[in-house]
Amino acid sequence: MAMLKYPKSKNGSRGFTLIETLVAMFVLAVGLVSLAGLGAQMVTTTSNSHYASVAADLASEKLEDLNRWPTFDPNVYVASGSTAGSLTSDQSANVTSGSIGPELVNYYDDVTTADTTGAISETVSLVASGSPSYKTTTHNPDGTITTSTGTSAPSLIGSLDFHRRWTIEMDQPVTGVRRVTVLITLQNQMVHPPVTFQMSMVRP
Repeated sequence: MAMLKYPKSKNGSRGFTLIETLVAMFVLAVGLVSLAGLGAQMVTTTSNSHYASVAADLASEKLEDLNRWPTFDPNVYVASGSTAGSLTSDQSANVTSGSIGPELVNYYDDVTTADTTGAISETVSLVASGSPSYKTTTHNPDGTITTSTGTSAPSLIGSLDFHRRWTIEMDQPVTGVRRVTVLITLQNQMVHPPVTFQMSMVRP
């Protein structure tokens, strides 16, 4: 009985079967999808690191601001063994320190930052006499710094909106000193989970 013989190719190799090609395409697709997911995760991680860095700078900035007030100033005064402010809610109080006051002290504020056209702008909102006021500081590319104040929030393209709260604890961690703690939270809804940063210092 005669046997059918298929001619071999001149170099002794054969082509890929359909199943081998499909398997190879599947493996390639899985690899590309995994690579795309890794790239997206890297972008998210990088963005969150940037937000956390800005939050750390703003927390440090507020601590420096609270550190410059004299010990007896209402902005940092708190009775022995007590705490002023809160990290969980916005609080204000009429504070009297010795012969100074009563003075309305807010233990929270809002900060909006933006980097547009090479200039870095920072707007801080405060509440005075029941009305909000906004102070914007702009660091220009030529090295100059300009400030402006207004009764309405400026519109900053691509801004990051942060909310700051702080507490002042007298006789903590030891008697005779006060511990100041600042908590800052990024308010932009596009970031999940929300970026938060907390920092403390001890001062007389």
